[in-house]
Amino acid sequence: MTDSAVARDPGTVSVRPRRIRLVCWILAPALVVMFALLSIGLRGSTGSGAATFQRGDQLAMVGLGVLGGFVVLLFTRPRVEADARGVRVRNVFGSYDLPWDVVRAVRFDRGSAWASLELHDDELVSVLALQAVDRELAVDGVRGLRALHAAHQAAHLPHEPGPGQEAPSASLAAPAGPAE
Repeated sequence: MTDSAVARDPGTVSVRPRRIRLVCWILAPALVVMFALLSIGLRGSTGSGAATFQRGDQLAMVGLGVLGGFVVLLFTRPRVEADARGVRVRNVFGSYDLPWDVVRAVRFDRGSAWASLELHDDELVSVLALQAVDRELAVDGVRGLRALHAAHQAAHLPHEPGPGQEAPSASLAAPAGPAE
């Protein structure tokens, strides 16, 4: 499966952002190399004081570069996967496993940097895997999520009677009360 693949089969959607991952995989090693080169330059006195840079200071700079590289790589973590049961969203920090019953809508508002899921309790869950900078990949992903959401809604919501059709009788729809 390639990075641009949105659907593994007609009933699933799986998307990871493309552009941010590329940027992060370039930036993380560059950050480590930059801090390593900076640590080589840490020699001699600290300026007007009597203190001098030691080997530990150089190692600490390399360590900061490695730590910074790991932090940058956290931004490669976002992913969204969905099927008929629900949607699983993994963002930079935190994950959500939501059944379609709690999702009111899949939103990608004009000007938004990423898509979001609007829940029935009026919460918004950001979907960082569907980013506007990925253009067609994000559009295809949102369309796939909306199609799965619509299919779930059609299969699980009560059928509204159309014109010329009778509504179910009240006696069938009323809950049974306590027996007397």
